[in-house]
Amino acid sequence: MGDTIVSMASKAQRLDTRDRIVRAAADLLRERGPAAVTTRRVAHEAGLQPPALYRIFQDKDDLLDAAAEHVFAEHVASKQTAEPSGDPVEDLRDGWNTQISFGLTNPYVYGLLLDPARARDTPAQAKGVRVLADRVHRIAAAGRLRVSEEHAVNLIRSAGVGTVHTLLTLLPEQSDAHLADAAFDAIARAILVDEPAVATHDPAAVVAAFRTLVPELPQLSKAEAALLDEWLQR
Repeated sequence: MGDTIVSMASKAQRLDTRDRIVRAAADLLRERGPAAVTTRRVAHEAGLQPPALYRIFQDKDDLLDAAAEHVFAEHVASKQTAEPSGDPVEDLRDGWNTQISFGLTNPYVYGLLLDPARARDTPAQAKGVRVLADRVHRIAAAGRLRVSEEHAVNLIRSAGVGTVHTLLTLLPEQSDAHLADAAFDAIARAILVDEPAVATHDPAAVVAAFRTLVPELPQLSKAEAALLDEWLQR
């Protein structure tokens, strides 16, 4: 019993130490970029000795990944708390604006998250995709989606990445305050119908809306529902 208590206390202390390190690294990353995230500086900001970092993180890249994940996780958590409105398209636009704003105000973090050399599926990124997929799903259920949910999610993600990258790399005299809105409008034209499927009779919109109902059909087994969904995708 005593050994168990000691082990639990040791684990809790290790988690607390890791949290202090990650938070200190995240603050430095946000404010000054990856170059500022040095072992000595992070240890100082966390109130620890430098060897403490090496006991938890393999190297600087490992620490940078954890710091970027921490910042993005806070961002995703704030998106998850947003209550949906009665207009799923406006909710999608709000989510788009929030994501663009995050990228522009956190360029160092955004750069790390999108670096192909270190790209990986992190819990926060996976949650972010699920938040987007849920918003797209509600649009499909409303009969407003003209493409598959999967295709819409991929289009929105790629357009968002491209928009942030472009805005971050434009020279001050090339600044385009309307680029993000124009990009969203272009995506909206590509994936949305003007009216619900029942009013427009758009075949693609009808299919997208029906796919949202498939999991709720009690007459179908899981295998039958999966097969029907595959047919609808085709």
